[in-house]
Amino acid sequence: MQPWTAPDVPALPGTGPVLRLYDSAARSVRATAPGTPARMYVCGITPYDAAHLGHAATFLAFDLVGRAWLDGGHEVHYVQNVTDVDDPLLERAARDGVDWRELADLETDLLREDMTALRVLPPRHFVGAVESIPTIVDAIDRLRAAGVTYEVDGDTYFAVHSDQRFGAIGHLDEPTMLALSGERGGDPGRPGKKHPLDCLLWQSARPGEPSWDGGTLPPGRPGWHVECAAIALEHLGTGIDVQGGGSDLVFPHHEMTASEAHVLTGEWPFAHHYVHAGMVGLGGEKMSKSRGNLVFVSQLRAEGRNPAAMRLALLAHHYRDDWSWTPDDLETAETRLHRWRSAVSLPAGPASHHVLDGVRRHLADDLDAPSAVSVVDKWVAASLEAGGTDPSAPGLVADTVDALLGVCLDP
Repeated sequence: MQPWTAPDVPALPGTGPVLRLYDSAARSVRATAPGTPARMYVCGITPYDAAHLGHAATFLAFDLVGRAWLDGGHEVHYVQNVTDVDDPLLERAARDGVDWRELADLETDLLREDMTALRVLPPRHFVGAVESIPTIVDAIDRLRAAGVTYEVDGDTYFAVHSDQRFGAIGHLDEPTMLALSGERGGDPGRPGKKHPLDCLLWQSARPGEPSWDGGTLPPGRPGWHVECAAIALEHLGTGIDVQGGGSDLVFPHHEMTASEAHVLTGEWPFAHHYVHAGMVGLGGEKMSKSRGNLVFVSQLRAEGRNPAAMRLALLAHHYRDDWSWTPDDLETAETRLHRWRSAVSLPAGPASHHVLDGVRRHLADDLDAPSAVSVVDKWVAASLEAGGTDPSAPGLVADTVDALLGVCLDP
């Protein structure tokens, strides 16, 4: 798959500090220590509906990670997948009477448009599950050879407790894992499984559903968790710096992916940081496709709302917080954007090096974007109220906001 178009990122003087991020596995904020290059894998969408603000908030969080690493002098190798075949996609296509491939292509194109509008830095590899089936089949074959799989009515399962570190990502007790597995795509109650938490690697072909040659496996299609394990290992290897996604991916998705990768490679950890964004709600409930309580980026764009304001509205909340979207979020952000643009359009302003230092410092502290935004707000207020004598200040502030926060202040 082709990723979206990359925005220009202004060069800033000096380099940013070491980025510290909350690691769900360690349950603490720890310094990142990127290799050469810094490697990040972020779990992408299942393209059966347009990207909503919950998706946007997650992808913006990891966009900040990439920007902070770039500012720190690191090359960044970022990979994101698209689960372009899965039950929800097939169900939506059948409901709407459309071809599932056309639906996946349409929604993936819309995601590209949304990410371009929001100035999210694109992944180096934007990878679909369908194009990765040979890689996934190879991974499953290696798991089978390791003796950690078994069959149930032609479907292939991974025995999660074959990995002695299973459970090390989420630190959840078994009743909680069983409940979450049932809620998040697992099948804990399926008869014939050796353990209710064992996860599907390969589903044999069902009538009327797409399937692919599985080599020594029967025709079928891959499971979700092994998809990400195989894609990440192929493009990034093991011991990556960050695996990211929404907090609803801690279990089962990232737990299963980590265990499968561990068995495949014999190396631990699969990722040095497991980083998770909070859930965005609407009307007091998590924003989700199943509830239908969604605010779409594309819908707001179609209404003529400014993507830079949308980005500012999301940056006003810490990435790990759960919060609920209201129309006031966008109204406040539009006012902020207007003030910021007014201030940087002046011929001079107050001294601004503390703005660059402050934004860098707050972003390095577990992506504290709200505090970084506050630093800019204070400079803008001083500029609009009292002016300044430094002709370079507006340009430095504009470049800081663009490079680190991803908000372009050109009119």
